[in-house]
Amino acid sequence: MKPILNLSTTVWRKSTYSDGGQTNCVEVADNCPGVVPVRDSKLQHGPVLVFRSGPWASFLTLVTK
Repeated sequence: MKPILNLSTTVWRKSTYSDGGQTNCVEVADNCPGVVPVRDSKLQHGPVLVFRSGPWASFLTLVTK
């Protein structure tokens, strides 16, 4: 069984690629070793996607070109 990730102390930040804080904002957390939690800023108590750090870094490399 995989351990449950405790996000209660997670520090979230809005992506610099969001639309300036209006309606389409993605938040990421940088303080979770080995993983990157991602959520919709409008649904702060909603679902969170969690990616491993390596694949997340590859994704960012592709989308920021």
